Amino acid sequence: MEIEVISFGKIAELITTKKLILDFILDTDDFKKYLEETYPELNNIKYKLAVDKQIVQTNCKLKDGSVVAIMPPFSGG
Repeated sequence: MEIEVISFGKIAELITTKKLILDFILDTDDFKKYLEETYPELNNIKYKLAVDKQIVQTNCKLKDGSVVAIMPPFSGG
């Protein structure tokens, strides 16, 4: 499965990959586990995931071609 990765802020400095091919990733829980094992610095940073432009609060399925954004905390104003 190919997943497009978009990262912002400090996270973009850690994750420079734009596309991942991960056959063993089925959902966002698997994806977060993969990220935190591959980039241990993420364990110390709060972040949210958005899948196909929708912020996800709970685990959700990923599909081939999903776009996953990894976002640090942000505030509006």
